[in-house]
Amino acid sequence: MKFTKFGKALAIGALSAAIVFGMTSCVESYTVGYLYVTGTVTASTGSNGIVSGFRIDHNTGRLTPINTLPVASGGANPVRAVLTLGSRFLYVLNRGVTASGSANCYGTGANACLNSNVTQFAVGGNGTLTPQETFYTQGINPFRMFSDTSGNFLFVLDHDAPDNAIPSSTDNCALALGTSVTTCGDITVFKIDQNTGRLSLVVNAQVTATTSGQPITYFPVPANPVDFVLSGGSVLTLAGAPNPTGYPYTGGTFVSPYSYASSSGQLTLSQNSSQPLGIHQGTAIVQAGSAIFVLDNEPITVTFNGVTTTSQSQILPYTLTTGGALQAEPSGVIPDDPNLANPIEVLVENKGQFVYIANQGNNVTGPNPNSGIAAYHITTSPAYQLSFISDEATVIAGSGSGPQCIVEDPSGQFIYEANQYDSTVTGRVLNPETGDLSDLRVTSTYNLQGPASWCLVDGRTS
Repeated sequence: MKFTKFGKALAIGALSAAIVFGMTSCVESYTVGYLYVTGTVTASTGSNGIVSGFRIDHNTGRLTPINTLPVASGGANPVRAVLTLGSRFLYVLNRGVTASGSANCYGTGANACLNSNVTQFAVGGNGTLTPQETFYTQGINPFRMFSDTSGNFLFVLDHDAPDNAIPSSTDNCALALGTSVTTCGDITVFKIDQNTGRLSLVVNAQVTATTSGQPITYFPVPANPVDFVLSGGSVLTLAGAPNPTGYPYTGGTFVSPYSYASSSGQLTLSQNSSQPLGIHQGTAIVQAGSAIFVLDNEPITVTFNGVTTTSQSQILPYTLTTGGALQAEPSGVIPDDPNLANPIEVLVENKGQFVYIANQGNNVTGPNPNSGIAAYHITTSPAYQLSFISDEATVIAGSGSGPQCIVEDPSGQFIYEANQYDSTVTGRVLNPETGDLSDLRVTSTYNLQGPASWCLVDGRTS
């Protein structure tokens, strides 16, 4: 069949359009995941915090708000959130506030947090959140939360066990931890219903209450806990801080292990006693990649390969051994970026080559020169070592003020931090070859309605 000149022009035009359309289709934007951020818009009795949500664009990393969000968090002062059961349910831990309306709650009496709870949300299409039920921990001043990998159990760390209100050498803290103990923290364990997501309390089968003769409803941990983590078959609590005079809690000095029964949710004190770490200002314990990181906000001077580095804080990498004991990696203590302070969170990107440390800094409002993200390259041969990524030995340019968390998107292209001091989310493009972080092609900073307290990513978009 022959084409006229006009027909040939039409055919060529159609072919060109098809090629252009095909190329356009190849780069069509779509949502690769959702980013959720908890925030403390208000800090008065009876007022809710919020949960904000954003769609993550696969091609650019651009964030766009999820319809119907933000929503009320279900209580005041939200500090943690967890996704479980294939991201069908989201749980938000609301710390509450004092009777006078202060979010700086701690201890017992007038300084204690009131109306603390765990609020359950159903995750719907397009990342929407619908509140379901509210649940309550057994202790006072809850502040940390995680779920096991199976989604069967949810764990909440309470800074103060119920008996701390009236301490005694014969109370439940003493029964569980030793006769010389009068106060302790506790872990509340919930079983998660696999169909409805509803939480039910797991009682402590090892300790019988002094008053009722029944198992106590929590698992005591040493006094003044700072953070906890689940690693393998152990729950490790970083503790040892002095009695707090404010929140957040710092000053961890040792780790106490529980063995974890994944079939029942029971926690049993390991045969290993509490393990001193040789630090005084521990801020967090985090499972990231193959290592357990303890973060410590105190000065350190280290000489490595003939180079001496002085930093305001440090990172201690460990591996878990028998009975929940920690074994230091051969590299020993690793200095934080010398310009940063108060490390609180760790991210190992999905290929396991780079580590990012979120440093909150030491201020509480406004721009903070000591806050930001430090980036490291992981070397595992001949020994485990973290070394600063080239050009990243200072605060990553454009980072927000006071990062509370750091997450990687489901496609492994972008890294986000949520910031407390300037109420923003900051996004960066991750270079998979070098680990460097650079600005998104669109805006890298997104404003929140109030200070951020935590963030997490959901990879389920259907």
